Amino acid sequence: MPTQLEIISEKQRQEHLARNIYVEKNGYDSTHENALSTGDEKGKGETDKIGSSVDIQNRTSNINKNIYSNQNVYGLNNPNALSDGDEKGKGETTTIGSITDINTRSELLSRNIYNSVRGYSVSNPNALSDGDEKGKGENNGNVGSLTDINTRTELVNRNVYKDNDSYSRLHPNALSDGDIKGKGEVNNQVGSSVDINNRIESVSRNRYGITRNYPDFIWN
Repeated sequence: MPTQLEIISEKQRQEHLARNIYVEKNGYDSTHENALSTGDEKGKGETDKIGSSVDIQNRTSNINKNIYSNQNVYGLNNPNALSDGDEKGKGETTTIGSITDINTRSELLSRNIYNSVRGYSVSNPNALSDGDEKGKGENNGNVGSLTDINTRTELVNRNVYKDNDSYSRLHPNALSDGDIKGKGEVNNQVGSSVDINNRIESVSRNRYGITRNYPDFIWN
């Protein structure tokens, strides 16, 4: 004997089945009229057409808007793909690009001082250091623009060390000879005059010295 729960469940199932338009004798599958494209909104499966009525109408509308067709296929050789003086095609013919591309390129080339006859290279005057602001490449011993050369000359003039008086560890300004510059050892002396004076002052404060070493000393 069914339980109360089973009775309620069966009643509910029958109510749902009654709402279902598809039954055992008219089951839904790929061949059902509501699954096929028959001109209504339901079916989209292929018959002699594909899609619902809305799909078909939209497709027809889009095809009508398309200027390309089986008789006018878009490809590499279509006029709208070739550069022929309009805005559409850009593919190479005697030119490349749309009319805007061509005009823009012509304008930019007209501004360029370099061209096929006067190309820019390492030997172009504007690439060589010849006293102007443009070229910086080495030329007769010169390197850099006019500003570079003037700046380098100014800095070299400030340098106290020259080719015939170069700085090295033996230069007076590198040796400890009593001035503030050199610190290299000379006659057992190390450091600038300030270093030496500070060391003498510090040593003079030290109660331990050469004759009274720490800790080897005798208290008086």
